[in-house]
Amino acid sequence: MYVAVKGGERAIDNAHAWLAEERRGDTSVPELSVAQIREQMTLAVNRVMAEGSLYDPDLAALAIKQARGDLIEAIFLIRAYRTTLPRFGGSNPIETEDMACDRRVSATFKDAPGGQVLGPTFDYTHRLIDFKLAADGEAGDVAVAEPNTAATPHIMSFLDREDLIQTEPFGEEIPDDLTRTPLELPATRALRLQSLTRGDEGFILGMAYSTQRGYARNHAFVAELRIGAVAVEMDIPELGFAIEIGEITVTECETVNQFQGSKTQPPQFTRGYGLVFGMTERKAISMALVDRALRWKELGEDNLGAPAQDEEFVLYHSDNIQATGFLEHIKLPHYVDFQSELELIRKLRREAQDNISQEAAQ
Repeated sequence: MYVAVKGGERAIDNAHAWLAEERRGDTSVPELSVAQIREQMTLAVNRVMAEGSLYDPDLAALAIKQARGDLIEAIFLIRAYRTTLPRFGGSNPIETEDMACDRRVSATFKDAPGGQVLGPTFDYTHRLIDFKLAADGEAGDVAVAEPNTAATPHIMSFLDREDLIQTEPFGEEIPDDLTRTPLELPATRALRLQSLTRGDEGFILGMAYSTQRGYARNHAFVAELRIGAVAVEMDIPELGFAIEIGEITVTECETVNQFQGSKTQPPQFTRGYGLVFGMTERKAISMALVDRALRWKELGEDNLGAPAQDEEFVLYHSDNIQATGFLEHIKLPHYVDFQSELELIRKLRREAQDNISQEAAQ
């Protein structure tokens, strides 16, 4: 039972004022602008957009500033704001094969059409602190890289030509929108993917890592990882055709996994899939691994009891906003609850002491 605390408005106002002071920090240091966060903390902005389910770099940067760098709090702010926005319609599926790739790598085919594009990545850095970044002033001239404009067909299409990869059915029905309707189990794959793409990156990473360590026996190869800009189109009924309404940056990952086959299907590869806003490749790869682990039932595989195969466990615990709300509610007053527990403990202790005294007297 929770109880209302009266007379705390002044304390709450003071807490808000103190929070604003702490957020600003030392006033002798120039204030961090939203533009600086957007342009120089891009990966944090991308995570907030992805897990907040709203593609708006400026708003994500503003939320990070307001949240003092607490990304989960920033995601909460973005989701809350998102609920106030009107829904005008739905866009068409994006065509990732037409992506202008900033990064495109494959761990399965070395000489893929369109080439391997390393792009901006930490993969080959030495993970040493660069103290030059602490120096005041501009960093100097920086070469501006151009995105890859060569045709980059999906790697999976090569396996598909030989019928070596499972054919994915294309659903005609528009899937439910997880941001507007509650999750129900068992969930369709479309809903599972929505849940994973807005799930907490650390949680999804942990689940993916567990599959690699043997909890699901699910060895995967990254068939393709691509990051770049794609056009977003929307059908306009008055015009009778689709028009481009914007451009977004996404990360897409497809993994190749072994499949022993069944009575109706010969042995072939299956796939895991991840698609996330922005440059968020760790999340996209993790998502693809967990997606594949959750497909055990539809592929007729055995459930090995692995955490990543448990749909309810994964989907109900991956949302960091729900988890944060339930976790932090224990900070609220629980005076009545605790008093009842306290009285119970005192009663049990008295009874135990009486029993000890009686046994001693005998």
